[in-house]
Amino acid sequence: MMLAYACVGVGAVGVIVPLLPTTPFLLVAAWAATRSSPRLRWWLYRHPRYGPSVRAWQRHRAIPSAAKLTACLLLAFSWITLWVLGLDGRILAGLTLFFFAVASFIFTRPSLPADAPSSTTCQLNQ
Repeated sequence: MMLAYACVGVGAVGVIVPLLPTTPFLLVAAWAATRSSPRLRWWLYRHPRYGPSVRAWQRHRAIPSAAKLTACLLLAFSWITLWVLGLDGRILAGLTLFFFAVASFIFTRPSLPADAPSSTTCQLNQ
């Protein structure tokens, strides 16, 4: 349960702090909550901001199109920021490969299906 709450906290900070992802931490929180706190899982699924992304991943292994675009724009912004700050070229090259791998993973996941329900109904038996 501590892992779930810690990941929710870090995910919430990621909403404000650029370069810190939110969704992966919330997915870990949802995973940990299913094993320790049905109440926390219910809260994550019903949350107006975090819930749709968590439900899309849990139900369809999908990443909403807007989240894909945002993630890739933030990856590009992060790389440009590090380049402007004068990071060593070898590190930038490694980060380029890593960022392309992350972007490839993101874009190979399906987007939310058109027929997927958008309600906040939580199915705790999954």
